[in-house]
Amino acid sequence: MSTPVEGSAPVSTDTEAPSGLKTLALPENASTHGPRIDALLGWSHRFEAGLAVIALGWMLIAVWRFRGARRAASDGGTKRSIAFVLGLALTTFLIVDGTLLVGSEGYLRDVLWNLQVPAEDPRTVRIEINAHQWSWEARYAGEDGRFNTPDDVVTWNDLRVPAGVPVWVQLVSTDVVHGFSLPHFRVKVDAIPGRVNQTWFQAEREGTWEVACYQHCGTSHYRMRGELRALSSEAYAAWLREAGRQALQAYDADDVAAHWGWDWRTP
Repeated sequence: MSTPVEGSAPVSTDTEAPSGLKTLALPENASTHGPRIDALLGWSHRFEAGLAVIALGWMLIAVWRFRGARRAASDGGTKRSIAFVLGLALTTFLIVDGTLLVGSEGYLRDVLWNLQVPAEDPRTVRIEINAHQWSWEARYAGEDGRFNTPDDVVTWNDLRVPAGVPVWVQLVSTDVVHGFSLPHFRVKVDAIPGRVNQTWFQAEREGTWEVACYQHCGTSHYRMRGELRALSSEAYAAWLREAGRQALQAYDADDVAAHWGWDWRTP
Protein backbone atom coordinates (compact mmCIF):
# COMPACT_ATOMS: atom_id res chain seq x y z
CA MET A 1 0.00 0.00 0.00
CA SER A 2 1.14 3.51 -0.64
CA THR A 3 0.34 6.86 0.86
CA PRO A 4 -1.96 9.31 -0.91
CA VAL A 5 -0.25 11.01 -3.81
CA GLU A 6 0.25 14.73 -4.19
CA GLY A 7 -2.87 16.61 -5.24
CA SER A 8 -5.31 14.14 -3.64
CA ALA A 9 -6.51 16.32 -0.77
CA PRO A 10 -10.27 16.70 -0.22
CA VAL A 11 -11.82 19.05 -2.73
CA SER A 12 -14.95 21.12 -3.01
CA THR A 13 -17.13 20.87 -6.09
CA ASP A 14 -19.94 23.06 -7.39
CA THR A 15 -22.84 21.46 -9.24
CA GLU A 16 -24.86 24.62 -9.80
CA ALA A 17 -25.46 26.07 -13.24
CA PRO A 18 -22.68 28.34 -14.56
CA SER A 19 -24.83 31.39 -13.85
CA GLY A 20 -25.12 30.37 -10.20
CA LEU A 21 -28.82 29.64 -10.58
CA LYS A 22 -30.17 26.28 -9.56
CA THR A 23 -32.20 24.47 -12.21
CA LEU A 24 -34.71 21.63 -12.29
CA ALA A 25 -32.86 19.92 -15.13
CA LEU A 26 -30.95 16.68 -14.68
CA PRO A 27 -27.21 16.99 -14.02
CA GLU A 28 -25.18 17.25 -17.20
CA ASN A 29 -24.69 13.80 -18.69
CA ALA A 30 -21.03 12.76 -19.01
CA SER A 31 -21.57 9.02 -19.45
CA THR A 32 -21.52 7.00 -22.64
CA HIS A 33 -24.62 5.12 -21.46
CA GLY A 34 -26.34 7.99 -19.62
CA PRO A 35 -28.81 8.81 -22.44
CA ARG A 36 -30.59 5.48 -21.84
CA ILE A 37 -31.35 6.43 -18.24
CA ASP A 38 -32.36 9.94 -19.28
CA ALA A 39 -34.70 8.51 -21.92
CA LEU A 40 -36.43 6.35 -19.30
CA LEU A 41 -36.89 9.38 -17.05
CA GLY A 42 -38.20 11.36 -20.00
CA TRP A 43 -40.79 8.70 -20.82
CA SER A 44 -41.80 8.54 -17.15
CA HIS A 45 -42.39 12.30 -17.02
CA ARG A 46 -44.40 12.24 -20.25
CA PHE A 47 -46.61 9.46 -18.93
CA GLU A 48 -47.10 11.31 -15.64
CA ALA A 49 -48.03 14.53 -17.45
CA GLY A 50 -50.44 12.69 -19.75
CA LEU A 51 -52.15 10.90 -16.86
CA ALA A 52 -52.42 14.16 -14.90
CA VAL A 53 -54.10 15.87 -17.87
CA ILE A 54 -56.53 12.96 -18.34
CA ALA A 55 -57.41 12.78 -14.63
CA LEU A 56 -57.93 16.54 -14.37
CA GLY A 57 -59.96 16.65 -17.56
CA TRP A 58 -62.13 13.74 -16.43
CA MET A 59 -62.76 15.47 -13.10
CA LEU A 60 -63.74 18.74 -14.79
CA ILE A 61 -66.12 16.92 -17.14
CA ALA A 62 -67.74 15.13 -14.18
CA VAL A 63 -68.11 18.38 -12.24
CA TRP A 64 -69.74 20.11 -15.21
CA ARG A 65 -71.97 17.18 -16.18
CA PHE A 66 -73.33 16.59 -12.69
CA ARG A 67 -73.34 20.20 -11.52
CA GLY A 68 -77.10 20.08 -11.01
CA ALA A 69 -77.18 16.82 -9.07
CA ARG A 70 -78.98 17.14 -5.72
CA ARG A 71 -77.42 14.09 -4.06
CA ALA A 72 -74.25 12.07 -4.25
CA ALA A 73 -74.14 8.74 -6.05
CA SER A 74 -75.32 5.93 -3.81
CA ASP A 75 -72.88 3.34 -5.13
CA GLY A 76 -69.84 2.86 -7.32
CA GLY A 77 -71.83 2.91 -10.54
CA THR A 78 -73.15 0.24 -12.87
CA LYS A 79 -71.34 -2.99 -13.69
CA ARG A 80 -70.63 -1.56 -17.10
CA SER A 81 -68.99 1.57 -15.71
CA ILE A 82 -67.00 -0.45 -13.19
CA ALA A 83 -65.74 -2.76 -15.93
CA PHE A 84 -64.83 0.26 -18.08
CA VAL A 85 -62.82 1.89 -15.28
CA LEU A 86 -61.03 -1.36 -14.41
CA GLY A 87 -60.24 -2.00 -18.06
CA LEU A 88 -58.92 1.53 -18.51
CA ALA A 89 -56.78 1.23 -15.35
CA LEU A 90 -55.35 -2.11 -16.47
CA THR A 91 -54.60 -0.81 -19.96
CA THR A 92 -52.88 2.26 -18.51
CA PHE A 93 -50.85 0.09 -16.14
CA LEU A 94 -49.68 -2.21 -18.95
CA ILE A 95 -48.72 0.66 -21.25
CA VAL A 96 -47.01 2.90 -18.70
CA ASP A 97 -45.41 0.39 -16.35
CA GLY A 98 -44.80 -2.11 -19.12
CA THR A 99 -42.83 0.42 -21.18
CA LEU A 100 -40.73 1.48 -18.19
CA LEU A 101 -40.19 -2.14 -17.09
CA VAL A 102 -38.95 -3.24 -20.50
CA GLY A 103 -36.66 -0.22 -20.77
CA SER A 104 -35.27 -0.73 -17.26
CA GLU A 105 -34.68 -4.43 -17.79
CA GLY A 106 -32.87 -3.68 -21.04
CA TYR A 107 -30.56 -1.20 -19.31
CA LEU A 108 -29.84 -3.63 -16.47
CA ARG A 109 -29.10 -6.45 -18.91
CA ASP A 110 -27.02 -4.44 -21.40
CA VAL A 111 -25.19 -2.05 -19.07
CA LEU A 112 -25.55 -2.00 -15.30
CA TRP A 113 -25.34 -5.75 -14.61
CA ASN A 114 -23.29 -6.56 -17.69
CA LEU A 115 -19.87 -6.74 -16.02
CA GLN A 116 -18.57 -8.77 -18.96
CA VAL A 117 -18.06 -5.48 -20.79
CA PRO A 118 -15.33 -4.15 -18.46
CA ALA A 119 -14.07 -7.67 -17.73
CA GLU A 120 -13.34 -8.39 -21.40
CA ASP A 121 -11.98 -4.96 -22.41
CA PRO A 122 -8.17 -4.87 -22.03
CA ARG A 123 -8.27 -1.09 -21.60
CA THR A 124 -10.49 -1.27 -18.49
CA VAL A 125 -9.34 0.75 -15.47
CA ARG A 126 -9.97 -1.00 -12.15
CA ILE A 127 -10.40 1.02 -8.95
CA GLU A 128 -10.94 -0.16 -5.38
CA ILE A 129 -12.73 2.35 -3.16
CA ASN A 130 -12.80 2.37 0.64
CA ALA A 131 -15.55 4.64 2.03
CA HIS A 132 -14.99 6.41 5.36
CA GLN A 133 -16.79 8.94 7.47
CA TRP A 134 -16.40 11.24 5.53
CA SER A 135 -14.25 10.68 2.50
CA TRP A 136 -13.56 8.39 -0.45
CA GLU A 137 -10.23 6.55 -0.47
CA ALA A 138 -9.37 5.14 -3.89
CA ARG A 139 -6.71 2.59 -4.85
CA TYR A 140 -5.24 1.92 -8.29
CA ALA A 141 -2.99 -1.03 -9.07
CA GLY A 142 0.46 0.09 -10.20
CA GLU A 143 2.54 -1.24 -13.07
CA ASP A 144 2.52 -4.76 -11.60
CA GLY A 145 -1.27 -4.88 -12.17
CA ARG A 146 -1.95 -6.23 -8.65
CA PHE A 147 -3.71 -4.53 -5.75
CA ASN A 148 -2.28 -4.05 -2.25
CA THR A 149 1.34 -3.97 -3.39
CA PRO A 150 3.98 -1.25 -2.85
CA ASP A 151 3.35 0.55 -6.16
CA ASP A 152 -0.39 1.02 -5.60
CA VAL A 153 -1.61 4.58 -6.11
CA VAL A 154 -3.92 5.81 -3.35
CA THR A 155 -5.90 9.06 -3.49
CA TRP A 156 -8.47 10.77 -1.28
CA ASN A 157 -11.60 12.29 -2.82
CA ASP A 158 -9.80 12.38 -6.16
CA LEU A 159 -10.70 9.88 -8.88
CA ARG A 160 -8.91 10.07 -12.21
CA VAL A 161 -9.91 7.99 -15.21
CA PRO A 162 -9.27 8.01 -18.95
CA ALA A 163 -12.15 9.15 -21.15
CA GLY A 164 -13.70 6.62 -23.51
CA VAL A 165 -12.58 3.61 -21.46
CA PRO A 166 -14.62 1.33 -19.14
CA VAL A 167 -13.99 2.07 -15.46
CA TRP A 168 -14.72 -0.85 -13.12
CA VAL A 169 -15.25 0.11 -9.48
CA GLN A 170 -15.35 -2.22 -6.48
CA LEU A 171 -16.03 -0.68 -3.09
CA VAL A 172 -16.50 -1.36 0.60
CA SER A 173 -17.02 0.73 3.74
CA THR A 174 -14.99 0.80 6.94
CA ASP A 175 -17.77 2.09 9.19
CA VAL A 176 -21.38 2.71 8.10
CA VAL A 177 -23.34 2.38 4.85
CA HIS A 178 -22.36 5.04 2.33
CA GLY A 179 -23.84 5.71 -1.11
CA PHE A 180 -21.27 6.11 -3.88
CA SER A 181 -22.86 8.41 -6.42
CA LEU A 182 -21.69 9.87 -9.72
CA PRO A 183 -24.75 11.94 -10.67
CA HIS A 184 -23.28 13.03 -14.00
CA PHE A 185 -22.72 9.36 -14.91
CA ARG A 186 -26.09 8.10 -13.61
CA VAL A 187 -24.27 5.76 -11.21
CA LYS A 188 -25.25 4.90 -7.63
CA VAL A 189 -24.14 1.94 -5.52
CA ASP A 190 -23.98 1.29 -1.77
CA ALA A 191 -20.69 0.89 0.07
CA ILE A 192 -21.39 -1.64 2.83
CA PRO A 193 -19.08 -2.83 5.65
CA GLY A 194 -17.89 -6.40 5.03
CA ARG A 195 -19.22 -6.64 1.49
CA VAL A 196 -17.65 -5.80 -1.87
CA ASN A 197 -20.13 -4.15 -4.26
CA GLN A 198 -19.28 -3.19 -7.81
CA THR A 199 -20.38 -1.14 -10.77
CA TRP A 200 -18.90 0.32 -13.94
CA PHE A 201 -19.21 3.37 -16.15
CA GLN A 202 -17.51 5.07 -19.06
CA ALA A 203 -16.75 8.77 -19.43
CA GLU A 204 -17.90 10.12 -22.77
CA ARG A 205 -15.42 12.99 -22.79
CA GLU A 206 -12.79 14.77 -20.72
CA GLY A 207 -13.90 16.94 -17.82
CA THR A 208 -14.35 17.22 -14.05
CA TRP A 209 -17.47 16.13 -12.17
CA GLU A 210 -18.73 15.51 -8.65
CA VAL A 211 -18.38 12.39 -6.53
CA ALA A 212 -21.09 12.42 -3.85
CA CYS A 213 -22.51 10.31 -1.03
CA TYR A 214 -26.28 9.89 -1.35
CA GLN A 215 -26.76 7.84 1.85
CA HIS A 216 -26.93 9.80 5.12
CA CYS A 217 -23.84 8.61 6.96
CA GLY A 218 -23.47 10.88 9.97
CA THR A 219 -23.09 14.47 11.08
CA SER A 220 -20.60 15.41 8.35
CA HIS A 221 -22.38 13.60 5.53
CA TYR A 222 -22.60 16.88 3.62
CA ARG A 223 -18.79 17.04 3.46
CA MET A 224 -18.37 13.66 1.78
CA ARG A 225 -17.66 14.97 -1.70
CA GLY A 226 -14.88 14.60 -4.21
CA GLU A 227 -13.96 15.01 -7.85
CA LEU A 228 -13.84 12.65 -10.77
CA ARG A 229 -11.52 13.83 -13.53
CA ALA A 230 -11.72 12.26 -16.96
CA LEU A 231 -8.41 12.74 -18.75
CA SER A 232 -7.05 11.87 -22.14
CA SER A 233 -5.44 8.41 -22.33
CA GLU A 234 -1.98 9.98 -22.53
CA ALA A 235 -2.55 12.32 -19.58
CA TYR A 236 -3.98 9.53 -17.47
CA ALA A 237 -1.05 7.20 -18.22
CA ALA A 238 1.44 9.95 -17.34
CA TRP A 239 -0.35 10.70 -14.06
CA LEU A 240 -0.53 7.04 -13.04
CA ARG A 241 3.13 6.47 -13.89
CA GLU A 242 4.32 9.41 -11.81
CA ALA A 243 1.92 8.63 -8.95
CA GLY A 244 3.17 5.03 -8.90
CA ARG A 245 6.77 6.26 -8.69
CA GLN A 246 5.86 8.46 -5.72
CA ALA A 247 3.99 5.59 -4.08
CA LEU A 248 7.02 3.31 -4.23
CA GLN A 249 9.16 5.99 -2.56
CA ALA A 250 6.62 6.56 0.22
CA TYR A 251 5.75 2.91 0.86
CA ASP A 252 5.79 1.88 4.53
CA ALA A 253 5.48 -1.85 5.20
CA ASP A 254 4.77 -1.18 8.89
CA ASP A 255 1.72 0.96 8.17
CA VAL A 256 -0.72 -1.93 8.64
CA ALA A 257 -3.84 0.24 8.55
CA ALA A 258 -2.91 1.39 5.06
CA HIS A 259 -2.92 -2.16 3.62
CA TRP A 260 -6.66 -2.36 3.07
CA GLY A 261 -6.72 -3.54 -0.57
CA TRP A 262 -8.21 -6.87 -1.61
CA ASP A 263 -7.83 -9.38 -4.44
CA TRP A 264 -9.91 -8.19 -7.37
CA ARG A 265 -13.30 -9.92 -7.58
CA THR A 266 -14.23 -11.20 -11.03
CA PRO A 267 -17.86 -11.85 -12.09
